[in-house]
Amino acid sequence: MFRGQFAHSIDSKGRVSLPARFRESLVSPSDSRFVLTGALFDPCLHVYPMRAWEAFEAKISELPSMDVNVVRFRRLYVSAAVECELDTAGRVLIPPQMREKARIEKDVIWAGMGAILELWSKSEWDQSLAMTPTEAAEFKQAVMEQIRI
Repeated sequence: MFRGQFAHSIDSKGRVSLPARFRESLVSPSDSRFVLTGALFDPCLHVYPMRAWEAFEAKISELPSMDVNVVRFRRLYVSAAVECELDTAGRVLIPPQMREKARIEKDVIWAGMGAILELWSKSEWDQSLAMTPTEAAEFKQAVMEQIRI
């Protein structure tokens, strides 16, 4: 499971260090691959351990292949996925088109989201968390109802 937030910076070649705390959960000695794809509704990237991505793909493959929304989802999310590996320094190369999609330029946030990681531009992350007092009250109510806390 991934939890926590870590700030890092992208280097001039588009590489960013993966926090050591996340490395063991993302890759294993027998499989150093993982999957990076663009989030559909937020300007960030999703990072999946390979085994989690393969389970996700299996679930998606069971959906109706002629359903317009399923096809669109596959085109937008699944086809955008890139298989990656960490380099010897524990860094991942973020492809230019993915950096552009997530508006990543320099400072980033790695956010543990349970089963997956998210990679955000620091400024986009800060904007995504900002709430007006009214939004905060609505959010509190929604969380209390859905999570029952």
